[in-house]
Amino acid sequence: MTEATRTIRVGSSNGLHARPAKLFAQAVKDAGIPVTIAKGAGAPVNAASILGVISLGAEKGDYVTLVADGDTAEAVLDTLAELLTTDHDEA
Repeated sequence: MTEATRTIRVGSSNGLHARPAKLFAQAVKDAGIPVTIAKGAGAPVNAASILGVISLGAEKGDYVTLVADGDTAEAVLDTLAELLTTDHDEA
């Protein structure tokens, strides 16, 4: 198994609240490999858990670190990074 790590800046105007957290957690579930997300020096949480992702309290401009474990880890992180950097709150 291959582990990959990526640090990404949150792009949504209102941070990782319900809607972007749901989109993100669903993408993690669809990926089918274990992924964690952490903000700053905080403890990592299961990135497939909407509540876990919301509990980070990540705001626009905050940096979060993703760790994925599996053969497709790099590709999964590419997809997740795009989701996190997109502003899902744009009208």
